[in-house]
Amino acid sequence: MTRPFRRTALYAALAAGAFVSVFPYLLVVLTAFKTRRQLSTTEPWLPGLPPSTANLAEILGGDFPRFLANTVVMTALLTLGQLVFTTFAAYAFARLRFRGRDALFWLYVATMMVPSAVTVIPLFLIMRELEAVNTWYGLLAPYILGTPYGIFLMRQFFKSLPGGLEEAARIDGAGPLTILFRILLPLCRPAIGTLAIITVISSWNSFLWPLIITSGDETKVVTVAISALKVGIGVDRGLMMAGGLIALAPMVAIFIFFQKYIVRSVVLTGLK
Repeated sequence: MTRPFRRTALYAALAAGAFVSVFPYLLVVLTAFKTRRQLSTTEPWLPGLPPSTANLAEILGGDFPRFLANTVVMTALLTLGQLVFTTFAAYAFARLRFRGRDALFWLYVATMMVPSAVTVIPLFLIMRELEAVNTWYGLLAPYILGTPYGIFLMRQFFKSLPGGLEEAARIDGAGPLTILFRILLPLCRPAIGTLAIITVISSWNSFLWPLIITSGDETKVVTVAISALKVGIGVDRGLMMAGGLIALAPMVAIFIFFQKYIVRSVVLTGLK
């Protein structure tokens, strides 16, 4: 097998894989711009002619912008909270010395093995006792203080930094917080960027917990709102795909503008 043939076969396989990955998103776009009549008279993979913006106008004319704003607020607060608390926790596990540090860390990381669905009922019961059901507190509290994956990521990055930097700062009289904010954090920008992007995506796409803990429009997010777009015994696919397209657009923008940063952050995190 010649080298040009192998390269052509490789690119063909990659193109086929890319098409399979992109095709569901293409269906979302095509369906969002079809009328109800076009949905029943055209194939799913063909565009409706002429394209119609009726679905987008209908969904944006209702309460969907409010749900979109709720999702933005939830994502921003969860990202900010996780970055702050995850950084402090990871710094303590990586650089501070205290009894039981490693055992506590690995016990906490082991919770990643527990499916999130298992903890939903206990969390709901706790929030009900705290009278936090259908409140912003109940929506944010379980996840705003950090996640095992985030703490693991930041801890490994902190541990990869040279210990001499910290020792030199201590000799100059710097305390733990000064070392963290003025020396270590500027070096951790790749890991912080990676954690921020992962948190934004996971928070934006969160569905199960918002579905269970919220019931009113004051705290409803887009994923729950899209699931509720049902008419009678059927589903209005046009409206659902229009809502999905609106919810998908920010994530696509993040990927387009930050894909190089994501790859560079992951590579640097793995090498250091």
